[in-house]
Amino acid sequence: MVRVDLGEVGYAEAIEAMRGWVAERQAGTAPDRLFLLTHPPVVTYGRHTPPEDLPQDGSLQTIEVDRGGHATYHGPGQLVGYLVMNLRERGPGDVVRRLELGLVAALADLGFATVRRDTPKGADSLVGVWTPEHHKLVSIGMRIRGGVTSHGFALNIDSDLGVYERFTACRLPGVTMTSLRRMAEAAGVATPTEAAVRDAVARRLGAVSG
Repeated sequence: MVRVDLGEVGYAEAIEAMRGWVAERQAGTAPDRLFLLTHPPVVTYGRHTPPEDLPQDGSLQTIEVDRGGHATYHGPGQLVGYLVMNLRERGPGDVVRRLELGLVAALADLGFATVRRDTPKGADSLVGVWTPEHHKLVSIGMRIRGGVTSHGFALNIDSDLGVYERFTACRLPGVTMTSLRRMAEAAGVATPTEAAVRDAVARRLGAVSG
């Protein structure tokens, strides 16, 4: 997989670019790629998200998207990773679980213990990466079309966690969202830089610079 580092990209611009990335992968004109970037503040949501889960005060832009999952925040201090992979070439397996485990391993490399959680039958999805105390650090939402994945994950490094008080994240009322900064402060260690997080995530997901 090829690692592609981008800076801040507007959400609508990224989604339009992603359509091209997916088409290239489906046509076989590009390899599997991991795009690492950030977004300006926005709440995105899947088509099954109840309206009451979204910000009600007009303080945040909201955009409906064609991925799984519910309302998710993107903004400064957060690392977003978009995976565009051909699953037919990679063989069978749960791509979301592989992503969760790769992120857990990357965070362990950075000195932070995290876990993935199984979703009880009939419950709202617990997909993502969590602290052992079940505070949510990483949100994941993916789409698969024509055997190719798109969308991916959002990892809070030094995000404004107050944003999460304005909407219901991931259809999980009462969930506590956290960040690496908050975890680092609790542990009395330095918050990793975005560059360090990018390197750890890319390494564990098997992405190398092209």
